[in-house]
Amino acid sequence: MELLTTRSREFADLRTLADVSAQRGTERFRVRSVVLARAPASVRFEALSPLGSPLLVATVHEGQISAYDAVNDEVSTGPATAETAAKLLGLPFEPEDLVGILAGRPVPPRDIREANVLPPDADGPSIDLIGAVTILRVWMDDAGLVKKAQVSGGRGDALITFHRSANGTIMGFEVTAGLGLIRSTVRYESPVVNAGVETDRFVFSPPKSAKTRPIR
Repeated sequence: MELLTTRSREFADLRTLADVSAQRGTERFRVRSVVLARAPASVRFEALSPLGSPLLVATVHEGQISAYDAVNDEVSTGPATAETAAKLLGLPFEPEDLVGILAGRPVPPRDIREANVLPPDADGPSIDLIGAVTILRVWMDDAGLVKKAQVSGGRGDALITFHRSANGTIMGFEVTAGLGLIRSTVRYESPVVNAGVETDRFVFSPPKSAKTRPIR
């Protein structure tokens, strides 16, 4: 548990190009994108057109999630929760947990009450971290890098499998959640970690002409 906490605290920020595919029920999308993340709980996601201009800009910052649809000139906004993140990004996580997943460094549950080492399975040894609301099960390698994580309790369950380069750099992940109704695959290209991402990158001001609607 201490190693997991140390690894999560080592992370400051991430910027990367990414290929993202997501399925939520019958809805599917696949986009080339730019992903920024900054600890503890800020994310910016830009879905790019074939010409490279943003079709969608979504930000998670200071407890709010906003998404600007450039095609329809419309802004969706609301509290940043696992439910709203699932609707907009196909990733059903609270802001701090979302940053941890994007970084490949899952955040231990709040108010941990118990930690149990489990017998090895096909993925190796794992540990259960039981919090007040959620349980996080993680499989780690000898260097303390998480290979796989399972979140249960709270607003739902999710299974995350991480992909890394030979030197351990996070190169993406796969998520299955909502009893299999939510499936997301994220593949990074040339990720840069802890090089500095400014806070103002997570504040997006849409055009004054944009229509605004709450996320439902």
